[in-house]
Amino acid sequence: MSIPRVLSIAGSASQGSAGIQADLKTFEEFDVYGMSAITAIVANNKTTDQGIFTQSIEAIEAQVYASLEHVGGDALKTGMLFTEDIIKRTAELIRYSEVRNIVVDPVMVGKMGSQLLKDEAIETLVKELLPMATIITPNLQEAARILEAPVPESPEDMKALARDLQSLGPDYVLVKGGALKDYPAVDILFDGTSMVELESERVETVHTSGAGCTYSAAIAAELAKGKTVEEAVRKAKSFVTSAIVYALSFDRGIGSAYHAAHRTKK
Repeated sequence: MSIPRVLSIAGSASQGSAGIQADLKTFEEFDVYGMSAITAIVANNKTTDQGIFTQSIEAIEAQVYASLEHVGGDALKTGMLFTEDIIKRTAELIRYSEVRNIVVDPVMVGKMGSQLLKDEAIETLVKELLPMATIITPNLQEAARILEAPVPESPEDMKALARDLQSLGPDYVLVKGGALKDYPAVDILFDGTSMVELESERVETVHTSGAGCTYSAAIAAELAKGKTVEEAVRKAKSFVTSAIVYALSFDRGIGSAYHAAHRTKK
């Protein structure tokens, strides 16, 4: 017996809502075999002075090689890469992998405001990683930061950024509009020719930690199964919307998207 295989190269979020933890929960819900290569341990808290611990290039390499050697991959996603060196080596490892479905989530800022991509690494991300992506999944702030443009304030603004982002090399661009005010939760999917608007209900909640990671992981899972990009995005959007509707609150600030909601809350 075998099932589709997905490798996530991303940060570990110790509180369990985002990063590798969110990815693996999502992969399980989509019935694909999930693997991980941890780039950094993110453990921001009020007690210790330091909350982000990057892993060595050697450690990241070993995790990727072990995953591909022992299991292989049908899709691969990247999340928090943090440094220029990690981005460069990750791009090389992806080329080596020969995995066809590549989802790049350009993680830059965490829900609690922590910077998850160093400033000098953005240019490297654009040059090295975006051109090899099947799809990139920036939110409004990330899309604007990549292009050094104003943050979109309407779906039309999002479409303009999607065009500019697609010219950087990815096959598809998904600009996520969850933070867009006065509109439904609208995302824009663009492949260089067709512009698709995907709308869902706007959920009034602050408990959205891990939603972006979950969205991109769900896309990767569906691509691993052989779905088209649009099919994968539509399924992933439905999944993450349920996860936000039934988000978990722990009465300690921002809570987590609930990965099992689509299954347990029907």
